[in-house]
Amino acid sequence: MSDDFAQRYGPWALVAGASDGVGAAFADALASRGLNVVLLARRQAVLDEVATGIRNQHGVETRTLAVDLASPGAAAAVAAGTADLEVGFLVYCAGADPDFRDFLSNTIEAAETMVQRNCVVPMQLCHHFAGAMVERGRGGIVIFGSGAGFIGGPNMVAYGASKAFDMVFAEALWSEVHGKGVDVIGLILGKTDTPSLRRLEHQRGTLASEDESPADAVPVSDVINEAFANLTSGPTVLVGEQMRGVGQLLASMNRNDATRLMAEMISTAMGAD
Repeated sequence: MSDDFAQRYGPWALVAGASDGVGAAFADALASRGLNVVLLARRQAVLDEVATGIRNQHGVETRTLAVDLASPGAAAAVAAGTADLEVGFLVYCAGADPDFRDFLSNTIEAAETMVQRNCVVPMQLCHHFAGAMVERGRGGIVIFGSGAGFIGGPNMVAYGASKAFDMVFAEALWSEVHGKGVDVIGLILGKTDTPSLRRLEHQRGTLASEDESPADAVPVSDVINEAFANLTSGPTVLVGEQMRGVGQLLASMNRNDATRLMAEMISTAMGAD
């Protein structure tokens, strides 16, 4: 099984956002299937720790790239750092929203950073790596999206818009390359039990400790399992029963009504009047 997977998607995978949470778990799962892994994130020390664990556990090669994906030239730096590798699998898992704040109470620079990291850089990386995958007639691309991209809602104006871009981009890219041997999925997540979600909910007072798991969050292991189970079933994969239910509900509604519903739900969740 791992030999077949490595032949189809190897020899190297690149995982953006690999320092913790879903990204680190995805990198580990790829290594368990026989792929060497490039780990990409901002924090070199954390990347080194993840890389050591993967090498020790799975015996594959690793490389770390400490790059801030919101910085100018980030994609070019990644391309240069992998120029000697044959990357057959790309995972873009960066781009969570650390703020969940009203658009006008935040800076425009924060919104621009979100668009750079969530839209511009994954588009640039896909353009760079997908061409070689198409030439080889094999490869895989996973772009992480969010239910926030289904419909506009308060406190995630730029984030929701960026995730709508990711979803449509993955669908459109799939339409062009899936017939040429390259699998593409947009993996749409709802609440997922990651360190960043725990920190956010602890700051908001909904969790007593960052060691707690939100009761309604999907475990990271479920995300990984559903991703690999549906890798050839693109272009869009909704993860978890709750997210699939939300997708069906919103698809059955007028967009204006759905937007009003989203605003009411978030206001209720935030304890607003």
